[in-house]
Amino acid sequence: MESFRTAGTCAKQIIFDVQNNTLVTCKFINGCSGNAQGIARLSLGQNIDYIIEKLSGIQCRQGTSCPDQLAKALIDFKVRQAAKA
Repeated sequence: MESFRTAGTCAKQIIFDVQNNTLVTCKFINGCSGNAQGIARLSLGQNIDYIIEKLSGIQCRQGTSCPDQLAKALIDFKVRQAAKA
């Protein structure tokens, strides 16, 4: 499991897991429950590059949003994975 501390959103953390470049689990901690569940469910089973492309740059407040933070979490994950290789 991966953990990402969000910034500028009501959700404070995203816990997720990626297998074979596919998002297999995703849970937002705090934030708007309905929206967070919706984002997570729609993203499950999707290729992380697709998620990044679709969700990056969506704004709610403070220049970001929960979907944008998920994209940032996945970008951070990819960078860390590349550094391990």
